[in-house]
Amino acid sequence: MIELSNVTKKYGNKIAISNISFFVKNGEILGLLGPNGAGKSTTMRIITGYLAPTSGIVKVAGFDMAKQPVLAKRHIGYLPENPPIYKDMTVYEYLNFAGELKGLKGKEKARRVSKVIEEVGIGDVKNRLIGRLSRGYKQRTGLAQALVSDPDVLILDEPTVGLDPQQITEIRQLIKSLSGKRTVILSSHILPEVSSLCHRVAIINKGNLIAENTPQNLGKSLMGHHKVVIQAKGSNDKILEILSNLSGIESVEVSKVLNDNLCEYTIESEMDKDVREQLFYAMANNNFPILEMRSYVMSLEDIFLQLVTEEPVISAKPQWEAGKTK
Repeated sequence: MIELSNVTKKYGNKIAISNISFFVKNGEILGLLGPNGAGKSTTMRIITGYLAPTSGIVKVAGFDMAKQPVLAKRHIGYLPENPPIYKDMTVYEYLNFAGELKGLKGKEKARRVSKVIEEVGIGDVKNRLIGRLSRGYKQRTGLAQALVSDPDVLILDEPTVGLDPQQITEIRQLIKSLSGKRTVILSSHILPEVSSLCHRVAIINKGNLIAENTPQNLGKSLMGHHKVVIQAKGSNDKILEILSNLSGIESVEVSKVLNDNLCEYTIESEMDKDVREQLFYAMANNNFPILEMRSYVMSLEDIFLQLVTEEPVISAKPQWEAGKTK
């Protein structure tokens, strides 16, 4: 649905983004991450046709943004970080105006405006001036503007910035409800938000795409091994001996002493070897009860900080599996 091929944007001698290539499948939510000034907003503006790239190709719904901009833009709804709202209009007037700008007329315009008002939950304020709305309702109104033409593609730049916790939760739920119905690119500094909403992430740093995959696959690539954490009762020395002798185990260490007879152990194994079952049976056969077992997974924050700080390029290709989400 969205495809970028070797996209570069220069401002004089300054390179904002360099040779960026990625694609977003139909119905997928992609998180676009990066530090301030990395090139995220530039990338999003180029996808929407607001900016022209210096070189490279952008396609939306199969249409080349440079050669067929009108056809490409018909498929796009865009919510910039600061929504383009008119404070002296009512919500209903503004959405009618936005619908007209996007080519809607007559009954179709009225139908779409009514539907989007219901979809984003702003029916109770539709006749109020936008300037008198709370930040949350203004953000919802901006999102309604992006949705009024029923686009296939939605570009959201920091959609929850400045909102209170309840408003953030409401906007997240609204965005999550769009999954499968629309293709979404979401930029956010709130990494748990991206982790909960997005199927894949693309990380930009200093104008370069440094990683693009699912958070799970990025974490595996960075860790290089499988890690399991258990809490177990029993003799510390004997448990360490049992675990160290299991096939495929690379290292075992006591990561936390909880009391004299209870410790937490971190076990590292080969990347493709799941040792949880043999861990269970080995401990059970020796009468050492496991009170807790969990696989260690790198958080998106850990992944982001490691990539942005060390700037390695992750070459693992994304996996497309039917029905697979985060």
